[in-house]
Amino acid sequence: MTPTTPLPPEPAATPGTSGSSTASGPHISAPSGPPAPSATDDAECLALTRSLRRRGTLVLSVFAVVWAFAGASGLASSGAAPAVEIIAVPLTAVAVFLAYRKGAAPSPRTVSLPRNWARAVGIVNGVEVVAIFAVIAASNASGHPGFIPAAIALVVGLHFFPLARFYDQWQYKGTAVLLSVVGVAGFALLAAGLSDESVRAAVGLASAAVLWASAYHVAIKG
Repeated sequence: MTPTTPLPPEPAATPGTSGSSTASGPHISAPSGPPAPSATDDAECLALTRSLRRRGTLVLSVFAVVWAFAGASGLASSGAAPAVEIIAVPLTAVAVFLAYRKGAAPSPRTVSLPRNWARAVGIVNGVEVVAIFAVIAASNASGHPGFIPAAIALVVGLHFFPLARFYDQWQYKGTAVLLSVVGVAGFALLAAGLSDESVRAAVGLASAAVLWASAYHVAIKG
């Protein structure tokens, strides 16, 4: 964006004279509003939008694989776990390909990021990591390790609420709601008497499905 050249000050009125002051040369008016964004600004905004959405697809897909493997470890069938793990890898690979493919249509809407958004995102992610370690430690210390998958799903779900605003990505609100529901449902299953393995399978696979759905939506719809 080209900087605006400062305007010369208008000559002051001479004391003792009547009427308005006059100045030699043409009168220059100051601009009434901010300068219009340049083509360079628009290009940078589009590039940032695409970069953030590609990064979001990658992160969502990778953690979907982590959840899928965690859920597979709780399946009772010896053949079901390898099947889930085999399916998980190409599902993630396709999502990443769709996000990073050349010639993809530009995002239909550019992001409008709040002030200091990167710092805010870092704080949210830092709180999430601390909370995850805290629930793991508390679950193990209390003798209820089966609480860990549901508690982590709830923490991850809640952390998507502020991310939706800081990234200006409305899909993350849906991710937040669905993952939070998965976490609460996991606690309900434990209260109903299901085994820790069954709850881990249910929470893990449901969380993976939510993250994959979000990843594909961001990759395709923007």
